[in-house]
Amino acid sequence: MAERARKKVPEPFPGAYYVAGAITLALMLLFLALGASLPPGVAGFLVAFVLGLTVSPKYVPYFLVAGAFSAVMGFLGREPQVAWGGVALFLSQLLVARLVKE
Repeated sequence: MAERARKKVPEPFPGAYYVAGAITLALMLLFLALGASLPPGVAGFLVAFVLGLTVSPKYVPYFLVAGAFSAVMGFLGREPQVAWGGVALFLSQLLVARLVKE
């Protein structure tokens, strides 16, 4: 019965999942290199903003709270990467909420 419930979704083209995996790894390495080469505040902002744009709209309220909490705790603890990352996460969630309608 479990076999019938799980339908096999065909790939858009042969090897599509391998291409998607390679793109994902390349983007991760790019963000790792950018994060290591930029100042902490800029790196935190850039990475959190771009990753925040990938959040599903139904989870926006939770990520807004997480961004606000990170920003407050980062500024209080004098951690620029966390602080500016929280600001960026908050802003990206506002953008997602504004532009994506469910």
